[in-house]
Amino acid sequence: MTALRVVLTLCCLAAMTAAQSFAQAPDWTSDYGRLLGKYATANGVRYAALKSNSADVQALQRVVDAVAAQNVSSLGQKEQLAFYLNAYNAWIIHEVLEKYPTKTVKDALYTFFTAKRIKVAGEEMSFNRLEKEIIIPRFKEPRIHVALNCASQSCPPLLSEPFAADKLDGQLERLSKGFVNSERGVRLSGDGKGAELSKIFEWYKQDFAAGGGAVGFVNKRRSTPLPDGIKVTYQEYDWALNEAK
Repeated sequence: MTALRVVLTLCCLAAMTAAQSFAQAPDWTSDYGRLLGKYATANGVRYAALKSNSADVQALQRVVDAVAAQNVSSLGQKEQLAFYLNAYNAWIIHEVLEKYPTKTVKDALYTFFTAKRIKVAGEEMSFNRLEKEIIIPRFKEPRIHVALNCASQSCPPLLSEPFAADKLDGQLERLSKGFVNSERGVRLSGDGKGAELSKIFEWYKQDFAAGGGAVGFVNKRRSTPLPDGIKVTYQEYDWALNEAK
């Protein structure tokens, strides 16, 4: 019995130590949320200010290091989606800073998006793989296209807080409504007979097919719906860096 008590005591101590270590471990979304609140604005990201703050650059490094090591197997569907959206956007900011100062992340062969330059949940991958092979097919959620930020002027604005499972629907809906009610999302012609939609709606038209396509997605959320028969075209995409001065 004495030996059994010793074993049980050791097990309890080990469990308590592990629990304390877990409780004391920093939550990377807290660091990420603080950085977003400080540097993400409605007009873009304050890259210069972030780049000049070594403590915040280190905090961002901790965020992407945690994203790289995250185990997603025990996460629910909404938790996983929130994680992957945060992972994409946090890595985008990190990789922009690697190139900064720069006027655009776009290069001749889009290697910023196609090269294996990030690590997410233990896997080295590209931004394209994360978006087009994981997030889009796994979650089948058209609103992700207003949540992912590609560091360009034509992107929907970066959310100034982390995505979280318990408020994800509200966050995605708020972003969607904001986008389709802005000229970045929908630009009406002077006579009101035409609408230039964001290029996103053309590039990912299959993701908006359910529910009336791009126009159906827009009209569900736009304060003034587009009229039947309106001529739809698509805006040129502005790849200039989404930098807020």
